[in-house]
Amino acid sequence: MPEQTVLVSIDVGTTKVCVLIGEVSRTGGIDVIGFGLAPSDGLRKGVVIDIDRTVQSVTSAVEAAERLSGFKVRAAFVGISGNHISSQNSRGMVAVSGHHRDVAREDTLRAIEAARAVSIPNTREILHVIPRGYVVDGQEGVRDPIGMSAVRLEVETHIVTASQSGVQNLTKCIQRAGVEIDELVLAPLATAEAVLTAEDRELGVALLDIGGDTTDLAVFHDGSIAHAATIPMGGKSVTSDLGIVLRVTPEVAENLKLKQGSALPVDVDPDEVVQITSIGEELAHGVTRRTVAQIIEARLNEIFEAVQQEVAAAGATNRLQAGLVLTGGGAMLNGINRAARDQLGMSARVVGPQNLGGLTDQVSTPPYAAASGLLLWGAKNWTLEDDRAGSRSLDGLSGRLGRLFKGLMP
Repeated sequence: MPEQTVLVSIDVGTTKVCVLIGEVSRTGGIDVIGFGLAPSDGLRKGVVIDIDRTVQSVTSAVEAAERLSGFKVRAAFVGISGNHISSQNSRGMVAVSGHHRDVAREDTLRAIEAARAVSIPNTREILHVIPRGYVVDGQEGVRDPIGMSAVRLEVETHIVTASQSGVQNLTKCIQRAGVEIDELVLAPLATAEAVLTAEDRELGVALLDIGGDTTDLAVFHDGSIAHAATIPMGGKSVTSDLGIVLRVTPEVAENLKLKQGSALPVDVDPDEVVQITSIGEELAHGVTRRTVAQIIEARLNEIFEAVQQEVAAAGATNRLQAGLVLTGGGAMLNGINRAARDQLGMSARVVGPQNLGGLTDQVSTPPYAAASGLLLWGAKNWTLEDDRAGSRSLDGLSGRLGRLFKGLMP
């Protein structure tokens, strides 16, 4: 890798588009040198519904990041999520080749390719094939089989698929904004790079990224991802509930949520009153903060119930010693970690992106976790040869690497 190169990440969300530009040194450290934000209203539930508006949002965010950094964006790592994403575990098996029957890198790649041969509808495509562990002649729990003597090699993988139309429409938006895609990355996978530690993954952890329309969940244990899901509710769901029940505009509801809201009604003084003006009324009237908190609590309970069901589906109930990690814009709600702990019966903490330098004062809060994670994913998976087996496509890898190294020009 060059002495210094530059990576770009684009997180296209329901409420905002975030672009980060980071310099990567030979030691692997990343300094954020540019960032851009733009409002987003061209997506619903993580899926593009208006290409022109999405292109405009991406273009605005890219231009803002370019102005701050002084670099011209050519290519980027782009996050993808939404309820069209699904995942499954798959196992592949091959006979070990070579005269001495020592497992070589080529054997691991053949095993991964065998695991990749799953039946999926022709309307879907594979985003990631992620090795979770290997079995060498029946011996399970092998992390790195290269160099071991064996006759048979098996690999347990986690396969992530997406709707072809969802992938194509997002790709079209990014390219029409003048940016090539280095890799499409499942958003919670990238976010994990920014907010989880290796110990979290080993002990078992659920990562919950609460966005606008959706909440992304990824369950990790034994060091790797075991389950991923998208819950079709998020921060905007809470705002909508407040607007409907209190009959206020979305702007008033959002302000009420952020400034007066709480996820724990029991912590709020029942006599404390805030003034609001309902739609169609001229005079303000009072509503207790506890009432506001109860409306918020009801929706959060619904989200956490869905999380509980997904954790059970992953077979991870009572196996997540590191508990729940909350991030994303929706995690900024007062008391949300304790509300999650009380309902899910596990420890819960709110975490912002870690392991970045540079303009960290601007991007160290939970809303920037996905964009930060995409930078870290890029630095990890595109500079280490051994980590590329899980990428979306191995075809044309050298060409994409070439774009990476010249992806930005001063």
